Amino acid sequence: MAQTDRTLQETLTPLSPAEVLDAAKHFFSRRNSIYTAFLDMEGPTFVSMRGMGGEELVIGVMQRDGLTAVSGSSYMFDGQVARFLSSLPTADPPGVGAIPLELPESSTVTA
Repeated sequence: MAQTDRTLQETLTPLSPAEVLDAAKHFFSRRNSIYTAFLDMEGPTFVSMRGMGGEELVIGVMQRDGLTAVSGSSYMFDGQVARFLSSLPTADPPGVGAIPLELPESSTVTA
């Protein structure tokens, strides 16, 4: 995968935006390696953190259809962003995996 394809990563989760941002602050500040990142700025829909060499890492959230869309972006921390996003509970977008409640009229069911 090319670096340009890894700098913005996204997922959907049933967690609230506040829970996701708290999880991000905890996840990245507790890393015991060169990939530790500490809070730089935050708001109700994002956290921006700085790591080794001033590398910026941003996690953004947005409520969408009862789920939280989470995006993460960083140039050097792409692997850690992927690990963080995969640590969140996932949710199917609305309509995905849904079972139809009615059979089409042309269908017949035999017992």
